[in-house]
Amino acid sequence: MRSIRAAAFVSAFLLINCSAAVAEIYKYTDARGVMHFTNMPTSPKYRPVVPGKKNSVSVGASFNDRQYDHLIRMLCREHEMEFALVKAVIKAESAFNPRAVSRKGAQGLMQLMPDTARDLMVDDPFDPYDNLRGGVRYLRQMLDTFGGDVTLAVAAYNAGPGAVQDSNAVPPYPETRTYVKRVLQYHREYLSMR
Repeated sequence: MRSIRAAAFVSAFLLINCSAAVAEIYKYTDARGVMHFTNMPTSPKYRPVVPGKKNSVSVGASFNDRQYDHLIRMLCREHEMEFALVKAVIKAESAFNPRAVSRKGAQGLMQLMPDTARDLMVDDPFDPYDNLRGGVRYLRQMLDTFGGDVTLAVAAYNAGPGAVQDSNAVPPYPETRTYVKRVLQYHREYLSMR
């Protein structure tokens, strides 16, 4: 009976507060199967409650470019990042497909390579929150490494920081040059939508 009352309370709480704070509720299930909810997570075990999140993505599905905005905004605040830049990188990397895998093995929304994902402590690169958390943090690192230069940071996100440092510019790789142009174009478009 206690668990039914608790579930009813949580459901009512979520329904009342969902529209005001979509990404403000976090959930964690402990080893006994008890769900814990909070608006101030104290552990990385807590994950944002994402309304309508599905566990799988069908082949050929179209991806909503606004579906993860609440997570992106939250992570941008946390890492002092510009929302439009992060959105531009996601659009160029995966077109908002959380299950995307590149020919080289990059995974998820922000196309993290497995070694990079491990370095960033991303447990599941196909989990949108986990992938975005790692990708936003990595992009922040690239901006810090290149003194806030967006062009070089974006080039480093694609080709790696070593390639940019060796060239002291956007590396002369056609893929990277095309990628940088695409991200900067998307960045301008997202900035104009404000």
